[in-house]
Amino acid sequence: MPRIAIRNADAPQGGYDPASRLADFEGARAGFLAGTDTPRALLERGLAVIAAREGEVQAFAHLDIAGARVAADAATGRYRAGRPLSALDGCPIAIKDTLAVRGMPGEMNSAVFRGHVDTLDAACVMALRAAGGVILGKTQVPELTIGRAPPTRNPFDATRTAGASSSGSGAAVGAGMVPVAIGNQTGGSLIRPSSFNGIYGFKPSWGALNVAGMHAIAPSQDHIGPMAASLADAWRTAWEISARAGGHNGHPGLTGTAEPPRALRPRRIALLRTRGWAELDDATREGFTRVLAVLEQAGAGIVEAGGDGALAELERLLLEADRISNDIIMYEARWPYGAWMAAHGEGALGEAVRARIAHGLAMTPADYRRALAERDAIRAAIGAIGAGVDGFITLASSGPAPQDGAAADQAGAHMKTGSRSFLSPWSMVGGPSLSLPLLVVDGMPVGVQLMGLPDRDAALCAVAAWMDGLFSG
Repeated sequence: MPRIAIRNADAPQGGYDPASRLADFEGARAGFLAGTDTPRALLERGLAVIAAREGEVQAFAHLDIAGARVAADAATGRYRAGRPLSALDGCPIAIKDTLAVRGMPGEMNSAVFRGHVDTLDAACVMALRAAGGVILGKTQVPELTIGRAPPTRNPFDATRTAGASSSGSGAAVGAGMVPVAIGNQTGGSLIRPSSFNGIYGFKPSWGALNVAGMHAIAPSQDHIGPMAASLADAWRTAWEISARAGGHNGHPGLTGTAEPPRALRPRRIALLRTRGWAELDDATREGFTRVLAVLEQAGAGIVEAGGDGALAELERLLLEADRISNDIIMYEARWPYGAWMAAHGEGALGEAVRARIAHGLAMTPADYRRALAERDAIRAAIGAIGAGVDGFITLASSGPAPQDGAAADQAGAHMKTGSRSFLSPWSMVGGPSLSLPLLVVDGMPVGVQLMGLPDRDAALCAVAAWMDGLFSG
């Protein structure tokens, strides 16, 4: 069946057409292997979109078109010789400007790093180059990833935000400029812009992808992951990073195999109604209810809190997820943010950044221990329930992208790019999560979020492939 489209009465309508699917790299690669298409031609198609739309969307902080053409030509030669480096060889990729890319500016929309040029590749970029990835440029981020919004606009309605700190990566893929971009998430920065831009976002388990070379925010919750035009593209990108750069912090890396997991119907999926449930508009709530009905009709059992005391208790615990996650993030972010402020002066950081880091600087070790204990309780509850289900389901955002997301530089500016209430839980849990573009609300994409236990990435992606297939008509 097609994606579910619904609207709120009298709401402004965006320009998202779910019938017009993004061209993914998996499909283009079939042409490379058959000799009917080339990586250079694919790159040029994306560059034509950039030329036509970048002035409005403003997804990129830096473009290296000449370097990308050289890399695409090299990939074209390898396909002609029958020797591609990997299933990702020749794929144009954009990198979020929190990750180092050798020879490119790394400014993070901040005066602190103005003029800085990266001298080394981040671990994931090094891995993607080794796989034949065509690194096209760096995407826009908020100031130091946590402050004032970047100039990026939603590709389906320029009056709306493209999301949180991975908004540039999300918009680049959503607009059809590249089939894959790399984002990162500490609170909600990858899944939410995937929802807003109608793409597939994959936040693998914490530690499954090497985060070395990323500007850290909160090491115990920092993740990187692909934002892609298809689920297959997302999996292959994550796999190549893990296979070539390994996991991080003693983690062995992504589970599964190089081939995208085959679709598998789940027996039981647990529905989570978190604090974000109260934020939903009528159309988003109804659309998600219809998604659940489709899943049940196809044979997947939906477990709800009404019939499960443990699930009800988990939902109660998750009511505090935003606060707990923010406490952990801002305490751990005291370095480097406090160090930047000490080195460059308060005036070098915007008001939105200063307001957020002030929260962490005011916390005590006892405050942090309390937040960690609360996170541990949530992880334990999820682990107990997760052993009896094939995944958890909720929304990837509390509706379509809000309008006027480019807020002024003021305290709380980061909240103007959308709520993180549906996202905080799985950033804390550290398990895999995906945003699947299954809903259309008021002419804008809204993602459905599928979540799993840590290091069950391949199993969760198999369920995601089954769900995605149900709505591929």
